[in-house]
This record gives sequence, structure tokens and C-alpha cells, in this order.
Amino acid sequence: MKSRDLITALAMLLGAAGAADAASPKAAVHAWRVAHEREILADFTALLAKPNVATTLADVDANAAYISGLLEKRGFKTQLLRADPGTPASVFAELKVPGATRTVVFYAHYDGQPISQKGWISTPFEPSMRTALPEARPVDWKAAATLDPDWRLFARSAGDDKGSIQALISAFDALQASGIRPSVNIKLLYEGEEEQGSPHFARLVARNLETVRGDLLIMGDGPMHQSGKQEINFGNRGITGFKATVYGPLKPLHDGHYGSWAPSPTVMIAGLVTSLRDDSGHILIPGIYDDVTPVSAADKAALAALPDVETGLKQALGLGRNIGPGRLADGYMTPTLNVRAIHGGDDGPNAANAIATEANASFDFRLDPGETPGRVRALTEAYLQKQGWFIVRATPDLATRMAHPKIVKVEWDEGSSIATESPMDGPAAKAVAASISRTVGYPVLKLPFSGASSGMAEIVNQLKAPMVGVSIANYDDNQHAQNENLRLGNLWDGIEVYAGLLADLNW
Repeated sequence: MKSRDLITALAMLLGAAGAADAASPKAAVHAWRVAHEREILADFTALLAKPNVATTLADVDANAAYISGLLEKRGFKTQLLRADPGTPASVFAELKVPGATRTVVFYAHYDGQPISQKGWISTPFEPSMRTALPEARPVDWKAAATLDPDWRLFARSAGDDKGSIQALISAFDALQASGIRPSVNIKLLYEGEEEQGSPHFARLVARNLETVRGDLLIMGDGPMHQSGKQEINFGNRGITGFKATVYGPLKPLHDGHYGSWAPSPTVMIAGLVTSLRDDSGHILIPGIYDDVTPVSAADKAALAALPDVETGLKQALGLGRNIGPGRLADGYMTPTLNVRAIHGGDDGPNAANAIATEANASFDFRLDPGETPGRVRALTEAYLQKQGWFIVRATPDLATRMAHPKIVKVEWDEGSSIATESPMDGPAAKAVAASISRTVGYPVLKLPFSGASSGMAEIVNQLKAPMVGVSIANYDDNQHAQNENLRLGNLWDGIEVYAGLLADLNW
């Protein structure tokens, strides 16, 4: 063969290989990720080091500006969207791809839960690489010869939700470095008030509807399946909650002198709690299940196909029993009532043999499709009144106390939402499932809707687009609690999954 013919043949071969890589970015992204793991971690720790407690607006805004800067450096056109002045910003970024006919909106939130929980083993905003709990032994990842995928990065928002943001940014870097063009137009919508219940987010979307509109919404919140396999969901439950405060004497009373005569608010709050739900998790409020949409045959089939994780979970969590259905995900199909906290009197070194003046408890309902926060609130208050409680909205005065034997102050949470569920068999949903399955090498698990809640229902309804949840965090990431963490292997896999969604998504 002549040298010129050989060169031509080699060029054709290399061109074919490049076309194959563009069609299936998995190998190229994997190679890039392995070569740049330490750079990725340096970027991720810098993002996690920025305080982001949702109620501290200045910190939230600083995060928004920082993330916007990261995206602008990568060629995205960005802007900060607000529902009103003084409300948290959502980061919006857009990248149009020549020839792309579909637009995908990738959602995550960058704000975080409070950090006041007891038991943090490292400072929440000083990211710390450690082995898994319970040992959580510190490791020096910068000096280590190799990075163990089972190591975990401990920091607030590592799993919920900055991990998804970092995964997408690194996935985009991998594609750019490999010369692989995304197959869809990209819009990013990163919320700054999700951990407050998204009280302004629906209005923010409504005011910027044409800006954020797309053909598919991919939600990057929540943990993966407990088996460790990649899972997608097609919605999530709604939420509403309240705090109940009950009242005893105007001042603490000696329980020896008055314990058999004066009502105890601590006992009263305990009775109120047990009147609302039983020990098996069944909600006792009449009518609470009536509005729930019946579980479809497709949903039942998807649930039945999920692998068994319950036995292992009991061992991992130290549980001698479970409540409700035997299979964890089956319980998502009915509403739940959780008792977030109960307070009454003092304990420990401040304990006193006295009847307290008041006691309180806080609750949250997880709502299923068909339920609304307003209806649940009405049913709850009607039930409390039927039990003899007089409901007030502010601390009762003396005249009110004297007029009613059982008084409860009910304060409903500001943030609430309804559930949402997109079809599992739509073209976009099938494309997401196919893309992820190609990346991970096995059929992705499908969950009808997540047990968690968000304000996505109103957003999905406004966008009139299907939603698919794509989570990357380890199921035991301790989100919302002390020692939140992200397993390194989950971040690595998440980068490859998001790269596939950017470059290997077609319908």
C-alpha cells in the first residue's frame, strides 16, 4: 500500500473512532474523569466550603454568584432570577447547541439545611475526606497514591444537593475536553430556597416561564436506590406541616402538690400525638386517605421490579421491625405523618419535678397524588376540634384559657406543595432510562415517585413538560442531618451519568 493510501486509511479509521466516541461518550468521559479526579475534588471542596444555610440570604446569594461564575467560564449565559426583591436567587444558565432540537432543563438546589444538629465530627463547611461511618477515619486524599471510591466527603450539602451540581459541571468539562458536542440544548435552574420549602419558587418560574421553558425537566435531588444501583423517578410527594402548642398552668407547679390536680401539658401533647397516628404509621385523621389517587398497574409493576433491600436496611439501621408495608417503596404510595419533635419541660441537669406551663410538637405530612395541603389542613383541624381542642393562632390570654379546657395553638408551615408524577412510558422518560442504562451497563431502576417532597409539581404544571428524577447521592448520605456526606464513587458515577444525559439523549 502506498504511503498516501495508508495515511488516508488511518484517517478514515480515526474518523470512525471519533464518531463512535461522539455517539457513545462513556469511554472518553471515564478516561477524562480518572485523569482529573483530584482537580474535580479541589473544585468540589471549594463549592462545599461556601456556607449555604437556606435562611441566611447573604450566604445563599454568595453561592449563587459563585456558581454563576463557574458556569460563565464554561460558556454558559447566566442570570440570577428572583421572585421578588429580597428573596433568594435561582441561578439560571443556558447553552444553545447548534443542530439540537430538544431543550433539557436540569434542576438542582444549592441551598442547604441548618448545621446546628449535635454530633458533627467535622466542621460542616470545612469539607473533610473520611472513611465511611461509623469509623469515619480522616484520610489525606491530596497525599494518597490512589483515591478509594468508598471514601466519603463530609460537608453540608455534599449529597443534598451540591453533588449533582458538581457532577453536571464536571460532566460538561469532560465532554468539552473530549470534543464531544451535547445532543440537546442545556438549561440549568439551580434553586436557592428549596430547604425553606420553596415558598417563592413557583412565582419565580411563572415570571420567567419562557426563559426556563424546556422539553424535559431532569431533577438532580435525592439519594440513589438503597441497593446502590442507579434509579430514576418520575415525581415526588407533596408536603405540609405544622407546630402544635398546648397549655397548662401560667407558671410551673410543684408536681407533688399539684400533680394529681393540675393538667400536665406534657401529657396533653403526648395524647395529641398518639391521637393523630398510631405506632404502625397509620394516620387516624378521618378522610385523610380518601383523596389519594389509586396506584396504577404500571406503578405496581415498577415497584415489584425493585430489588429487595429491606433485610439489609434493617441490619444497617439497627431496626428490629418496620412499620407499614414490608417493602420500603410501597410505603411511598400512601401519605405519612411524621412527628418531627416533641418538647415539654426540662431534662438532664435542668430537670425539675414540676408541671410545665406548655408543651409542643411539630409534624409533617408527606402527601400523595390527589391530596392538597389545604384539604389536609382542614381535615386535621376538624379532627382536633372534634376531640375537644379549641384552636388558636396566637398565645391565648387569660380569658381564653379560662373559657376552654383544652387549647392548642396550630401554626402551619409557610412552605407546602402537592405531589407530582409524570408518565413512565413517555418518549422523554424512555430516552432518559435508555441513556443511563447505556452508561451504567444495566437496566436502570424505576420508581413511580420519590418518597421525598419538593415544589416541583407547580413547576412541572407550568412548564407542561415531563420530569425525571436522576439522583447520584448514596442512600446513606445523612442528608438534612449531621455528618452529611457523599461517597466518592457516587460522584464519579454521577459525572458519567450526567455526561450521558448531555451527549447521549435523543427522542
